[in-house]
Amino acid sequence: MIMKSFLPNYFSFLNLSSISKCSISVTQSIAVISLILILLYICFRSTSVYLIDYVCYLPPDNLRLPHSHFIEHLDLYNFDKEIIDFHIKVLEKSGIGDEACMPESVHQLPPYTSLKNTQAETEMVLFTIVDDLLSKHNIHPKSIDILVSNCSIFSPTPCITSTIINKFGFRSNVKSFSLSGMGCSAGLLSVSLAKDLLRVHKNSLALVLSMEAVAPNGYVGNKKSMIIANVLFRMGGAAILLSNKNQDKGIAKYKLQHLVRTHLGSNDKAYQSVYQEPDENGIVGVSLSRSLLSVAASALRINIITLGPLVLPYSEQLQYVWSMIHRKIWAVENKEMYVPNFKKAFEHFCIHAGGKAVIDGIVENLKLHREDGEASRMTLYRFGNTSSSSLWYELSYLEAKGRVKKGHKVWQIGFGSGFKCNSAVWKCLSDIDPNVRSAWSDRIHLYPVEIPVFDC
Repeated sequence: MIMKSFLPNYFSFLNLSSISKCSISVTQSIAVISLILILLYICFRSTSVYLIDYVCYLPPDNLRLPHSHFIEHLDLYNFDKEIIDFHIKVLEKSGIGDEACMPESVHQLPPYTSLKNTQAETEMVLFTIVDDLLSKHNIHPKSIDILVSNCSIFSPTPCITSTIINKFGFRSNVKSFSLSGMGCSAGLLSVSLAKDLLRVHKNSLALVLSMEAVAPNGYVGNKKSMIIANVLFRMGGAAILLSNKNQDKGIAKYKLQHLVRTHLGSNDKAYQSVYQEPDENGIVGVSLSRSLLSVAASALRINIITLGPLVLPYSEQLQYVWSMIHRKIWAVENKEMYVPNFKKAFEHFCIHAGGKAVIDGIVENLKLHREDGEASRMTLYRFGNTSSSSLWYELSYLEAKGRVKKGHKVWQIGFGSGFKCNSAVWKCLSDIDPNVRSAWSDRIHLYPVEIPVFDC
């Protein structure tokens, strides 16, 4: 009897035990599967960087510096005739029109390049574009998580980002960075820094500010390589709003697909091609060497070696490799290297408006059509070389013309001292409305214009 009563209890216990073990096994399996799913989410979650919008600074008309005023100022400043003639020669060949602007201090005689005036120029540009961009999208300054600014020559204390934080009341824990000394390519370099930060700090907004202060950069000496900068650089700036939030994809204009940076600083010729230094009389200026165009072409070639495989169709890559084999392995000396057709990868090109020679040289080297350089030439003509912000004026031109459509890809190419070449590839996420207010809205119907050619 005892055994009979014991056995059922024993088997009942065994059954409960097995069920318990089974339950534990299922629980453990669910936990493992959940852990795997979490790890997969962490590994493959979106690291996309979206460009929500950007704003370019539009100077007031009273700051325009027509050629006639520029030449008159040179006469009144009592430059030697040879130096005046050289200024005029560079101006006529520059591709810059009469609407490009200079800050108020440069219009004075003599130009008054004090710290106060430089701060006034910087604040006029940046305060305007930051306010325009944030108010346009109803974004509170405290919503900004990352703030990056670049201004090559003007590096005040407190820094430029601190000035913006103080003016607009950003959060105390905003991650801010002020870049200086990086030349005209610093705009894309700032985007690169913001991109890296956005990939670390999830669900964040980044504000990038690009400009160059013109007021402190005027050169009053007689060294011709330093005079060129007097003619080329003009007033401007851009504010760019970036996000890594998935919910912002629906309102963003573009998605960043690639950003490739090239630095030739280890080469002395490249390093000294754009160089700030005092002349023989101790007058400080920025020297632009004769080798600048060849250095820029070399930097672009190296940049393309990395960018090309990321964007070009296989057919173009194979033709390039076959051309290389002919030239290198079979020693066909007269065989010209095949230049890939980048129009098969991009619908639009934004080439840094560093000067007419720079734009024409890049268009020729890349075997592009003349119209592919239109946005760059028109930006140079109307706004001059605005340094790191020029690429955004060019993109704004294309948008104002109604040429950028959903799915189109834009290639931005920036050059700068050091020597650097930076490329950014953006994919348009929606059709761009050309009627939205921008720096080009008031006069886009007048462009393109025929730029005068002078026999100098």
